[in-house]
Amino acid sequence: MTRIDSPAREGRLDDEWLEADAFGGFASGTVGTERTRRYHALLLTATHPPAGRMVLVNGVEAWLEDASGNTRIPLTMQRYGDGAAWPDISASLLSFDTEPWPTWRHQISDTQVLTAEVFVAKDSACTVLRWRLDDTTLTLKVRPLMSGRDYHALHHENPAFNFDFTGMGDQIRWQAYGDVPAVVAVSNGTYVHAPDWYRNFCYTAERERGMDFNEDLATPGVFSFDLSRGEAVLVLSANEGAARSAAQLAGTEQARRTAFPSALQRSADSYIVARNEGSTILAGFPWFTDWGRDTFIAMRGLMIASDRLADAESILLEWSGTISEGMLPNRFPDSGGAPEYNSVDASLWFVIAVHEYLATGHAAQHTRNRLQQAVDAILDGYTNGTRYQIAADPKDGLLRAGVAGVQLTWMDAKVGDWVVTPRIGKPVEVQALWINALRIAAVWNPRWTEPATRATYAFQQRFTDPASGALYDVVDADHESGEIDRSIRPNQLFAVGGLPFSLIDNDATARAIVDQCEQLLLTPMGMRTLSPSDPAYKGRYTGPPLERDGAYHQGTVWPWLLGAFVQAWLRVHRDDPAARTQARERFLQPLHDHLHRAGLDHVSEVADGDAPHTPGGTPFQAWSLGELMRLERLLATDS
Repeated sequence: MTRIDSPAREGRLDDEWLEADAFGGFASGTVGTERTRRYHALLLTATHPPAGRMVLVNGVEAWLEDASGNTRIPLTMQRYGDGAAWPDISASLLSFDTEPWPTWRHQISDTQVLTAEVFVAKDSACTVLRWRLDDTTLTLKVRPLMSGRDYHALHHENPAFNFDFTGMGDQIRWQAYGDVPAVVAVSNGTYVHAPDWYRNFCYTAERERGMDFNEDLATPGVFSFDLSRGEAVLVLSANEGAARSAAQLAGTEQARRTAFPSALQRSADSYIVARNEGSTILAGFPWFTDWGRDTFIAMRGLMIASDRLADAESILLEWSGTISEGMLPNRFPDSGGAPEYNSVDASLWFVIAVHEYLATGHAAQHTRNRLQQAVDAILDGYTNGTRYQIAADPKDGLLRAGVAGVQLTWMDAKVGDWVVTPRIGKPVEVQALWINALRIAAVWNPRWTEPATRATYAFQQRFTDPASGALYDVVDADHESGEIDRSIRPNQLFAVGGLPFSLIDNDATARAIVDQCEQLLLTPMGMRTLSPSDPAYKGRYTGPPLERDGAYHQGTVWPWLLGAFVQAWLRVHRDDPAARTQARERFLQPLHDHLHRAGLDHVSEVADGDAPHTPGGTPFQAWSLGELMRLERLLATDS
C-alpha cells in the first residue's frame, strides 16, 4: 500500500486512487482531491453490470466553519475555467494513505489534524465518506456535486435537472433525471436544501488528452456536521435498499480487505466484476470494460497464479458460451447490443488460459470436458476459416488473418478509417499463440498433433531474419506471399517466452531475439512497441486522440509485455535461483516502485518510449498488474 507525506512538496497531488465496487462501478480521484478527469467521481454506478456506467455524484465541496461563519477552512480543491485552482488546500495537506482505504490528513491548527476517508463497501456498492477532528468547535459543511450522466460524457447546466429531494429520518433522496438511478444519502448530520449550479470545472487530464474539459455540476444542498459529537459520516448509494450504518459497512469492508494475502492481490480484486450470472475482468479503470484479449491475458496473473481458481473457472465458462465461428468476442459494447468479434488472438489467449487453469487440477471432469470442447471449436473454426480471412494457410499450416480497415491483433489502434498498425498476413505472436493452442489441444485430441508439427516447422523456416538472427514481425504481409515486415517489435518474444511452449529450439536464435529486444526495446516500465531506430517511432504518448493513437504501438511502452521478456530472458540466461534473483532486481523492482506512482497500488497501461518514461493511458490496467503478479509467482519458485 502507498503512503505519501507532504504530497504537495513531493509533487504527488495528481496521483490517483481507485475504489471499485465489483459491479463495474467505482469511486476515484486524486491525492490532492481535485478532479482532473471526467471519470473522477464518488458515486459512479454500472446500471447493467459491468456496463451502462453513469456518474451520479462527481464529488463534494467540503470545508470547516467556526460558529460565526466568518472562518472557512477548505478541505477539497477544485479547478475552474482554463485552469485556476480554488481553494488551494495543498499547504494544509499533511499526508495521504491508501491503507486501509484512501485517507487524508489535514493540518487545521497547530494542535488539530483532521482525518478524511473514502471507501467503497463492495457488498453494497455504497461509497462512505468520513471525517474526524477531535476537540473542536468547528462545523463541517459538505456540498454534493452531482450530474447523472454517462461516464464518458460531460454535464452542463440545464433546466431539466431535478433538484427536488425527499427525506426520511437520516436519509435524503435525489433523482437528477427520470431515467437515471436515484442517489440515496445517509448521514449523521443535518441537511439544508439550497439548490445551485457550480459552473465551468476544469479537468486538466482531459485537456491534456485533447478532449472537452469543462463541466457544470448541480448541487442540491448542504450537509452540516457537529464534529464535537464525533466523526461525520456521509454514505452515498445508488441502491435504495443498500444504505446501512457506516460502522457496519466499515467493519465488513475492513475485514474483507485484510483477508487478502498480499497488497497486489487486493489491488487485483478491483478488476473482477459481475457479468450475467458469472464474473468477468475489466481491462482497466477508468474507461475500459471487459475485453476478451485483456481478460485472458490478465487472468493468468490476477487469478490462476493467485489461486483464485473458482473465479477463473467462472469466467472461462462464461466466455466459452460466446464462441461464434471459432471466435470469441473481443469487446462487449458499453451500451449493450451484440458483442464485437474483431480479434484474431482473443480466442487463442482463451486457449492459453484454459491450459493453465486445467493444469492446476482444480476443474471437475464436466468443466474440463466443456472447456476442451470450446478449445476444439476454436481450432476447428480457425482451421476451416472464419471472419476477416482468419484461416490456417493450407500451404504451410500457419495462421493468416486480416482485411483492410480492421485491426485484429493486440496492436489495435484505429482512428476513423486509419488502422495504425494493420499487420495483415501472418503476425509473429499470432503464430506463437496458434502453435501453442494446437499443442495444448493435441494432449486430449491427437488430430491436432500433425498441424502443430507442420506449423512449427514452417515457423522456424520462415520467420528468422538472417541479418539479425531475430524474428520478422509479419510474414506474407498483406497476404502477399514472401512479403516481409522487418519492424523490430516485442511481439517476437512470444516465440521464446510468455507462453507454455517455446517455438525456438535454436539457442542462438533465442538469444538473438532476447538481445535485440533488451538492447532496443527494454525500459524500466516494460517494452517499447517499436525500435527507436525505426523512422515511424514515436517517443511520447501524449496530445489529442489522433496523436496518441498514432503513438500507441509505435514506440509507446507496455508493462504487460515484460512477462514475455522476463521468461525469454530466463531461458537464454539459465533459469536458476541466481538468475531469478537478478531478474527480480533488474526487471520487477522498477514496476514495484511504480506501484507508488500514478495509479496508486496499480500498474499503468502504458508509458512514454522516451525517458523518463512517463506513465500514460489508464492508470489502473488489469493485464499490467496481472503480468507483474504472474512474474512474482514465477520468480518466487526455486524449481
